[in-house]
Amino acid sequence: MTKTALITGATSGFGAATARRFVKEGWKVIVTGRRAERLDALVDELGGATVAHALCFDIQDADAIQVAVDGLPADFADVDLLVNNAGLALGTAPAQECKLSDWMTMIDTNNKGLVAITRIMLDKLIERKGAIVNLASIASNWPYPGGNVYGATKAFVQQFSLGIRCDLAGTGVRVTSIEPGLCESEFTLVRTGGNKEAYDKLYKGADPIQPEDIAESIFWVANLPAHVNVNSLEVMPVSQSWSPFAIHRKEG
Repeated sequence: MTKTALITGATSGFGAATARRFVKEGWKVIVTGRRAERLDALVDELGGATVAHALCFDIQDADAIQVAVDGLPADFADVDLLVNNAGLALGTAPAQECKLSDWMTMIDTNNKGLVAITRIMLDKLIERKGAIVNLASIASNWPYPGGNVYGATKAFVQQFSLGIRCDLAGTGVRVTSIEPGLCESEFTLVRTGGNKEAYDKLYKGADPIQPEDIAESIFWVANLPAHVNVNSLEVMPVSQSWSPFAIHRKEG
């Protein structure tokens, strides 16, 4: 029986790589995002309408999500896996210099959007004894300067994953929080407002995780035996580790 995965934020990075990985193994995919032209190109790349279906909406708009899901064609209506990948970071400044609008956008996307589509899909996933994979971050556990609200939104994703895991006990639905470290993707260009110099500096010589690495992790988690649940999976490149605690010293 062919299984179906719904992958949010599939127009680039982790989402697009995950769609490719699952289709390669015979899954059908529903890919979502705001950029219709990218979604259409991805559907064509994956093999067309028999294996992939695009839903174009803004993850911040719960009503649009509901309309899109309600309109799924019969061949894609039975969803076995929800991959909550849509998310973003905006800015790297300390809290006292950040834009409130950027904070709200991160909360609306990373938290409210994820919660909305999860609730909308939950009855289908319970019916199918499916799985949910939420993309959190190492920022869920490890704070860093400039991480402020972004890190907080990912800590929410981590705790939400654990919370619904408790609620879904006995339903057969599995829930996993995947928490990547330094990854090379469009994410950093979005965060820095398109600053290619900052992008290149961040990744230079670091041999960072690639989107395909995270796609492989998601595929592994989703295809474990039905009685096995990975609660959380923290993934870093070998080059990344932890720094000493910061100490601010008074002058004089």
